[in-house]
Amino acid sequence: MRTTRRTAPLLSLVCGLFTLASALAAVPALGLKALALPGSPGRVAMDYLAVDLARSQVWVPAGNTGKVDVVDSRTFTMRSVDGFATVEKNGRALGPSSVCVGEGYAYVGNRANSEVCAVDVKTLKRAGCVTLASSPDGVACVAPTHELWVTTPHDSSLTLLDVSAPAAPKLKEVLHLEGEPEGYAVDVQHGRFFTNLEDKDATLVFDVKSHQLIARWEPNCGSAGPRGLVIDSERQILVVACTDHLVSLKADKDGQRLGTFPTGNGLDNIDYAPSAHTLFAAAGKSGNLTLVKLAANGTMTALSTTPTSPGTRVVVVDASGKAFVADSARGRLLVSQMPAPAP
Repeated sequence: MRTTRRTAPLLSLVCGLFTLASALAAVPALGLKALALPGSPGRVAMDYLAVDLARSQVWVPAGNTGKVDVVDSRTFTMRSVDGFATVEKNGRALGPSSVCVGEGYAYVGNRANSEVCAVDVKTLKRAGCVTLASSPDGVACVAPTHELWVTTPHDSSLTLLDVSAPAAPKLKEVLHLEGEPEGYAVDVQHGRFFTNLEDKDATLVFDVKSHQLIARWEPNCGSAGPRGLVIDSERQILVVACTDHLVSLKADKDGQRLGTFPTGNGLDNIDYAPSAHTLFAAAGKSGNLTLVKLAANGTMTALSTTPTSPGTRVVVVDASGKAFVADSARGRLLVSQMPAPAP
């Protein structure tokens, strides 16, 4: 293993602004738009993306580059937050890999050095960092308790951070689990946090105030286990991504199964547009982006399926219904606009 490489201690802001004409290139064969990440060396390792709905920004941890790229989802201009550690491990370049957006600050998890760092969402200047006992996977902002809930699967735990002082995250508590947490969803309205145990084929429900486990449900994803989750807070429907299909569960009762929907192979992190009741699922092995209508009773029906690229398994959607799909192998985002509803 090579030694950890750190960039200069002072954060540099790379304000490489792209015009719409130069940044977006049509991909006729795919029916999508391709948005190259700035300074892309080719492959850019992307996992947990995040959307700042209030500012129309997409935050893209670009792991092997040591940067987090911030995309304006309206104009497609970009800025980059530099200075994150990277490391070579088992033939892979690790670096920033997850982010969530809180009140005034975004929080970036870094697999290279197990840090979670705060970044000012206006200036993009990095603030305080905290080092975890285990490498962070997903980072979830839990606004009601001024906390971050970080999935730390290598030691089968959730690591909770206090961000009551937003610029200075600090360790608060570790919740030990019986398996490896994967994915998350936060129901702010009802004070619930959801995660999966990938190796146990289970979905866990926590009370965010007491930090207590209050339910364990069985999505029946199979041996590959469950991955991402989204919650429809108003209708209390939780949707779990298995590796080749979606499962909807009744979230305010006993996790009763409401429906299933096949999407193709290779699902990971899914997203949801609550105003349109539309699910977004990118299947990396099948190479397609599927939009799925979620009914009030939890059943799901197809709206559209668009070819993408092999390996595109992560998607986020902004407030306008624009989907951003991570294409790590080619160092770009694929962008698709959700069709307007029929009159």
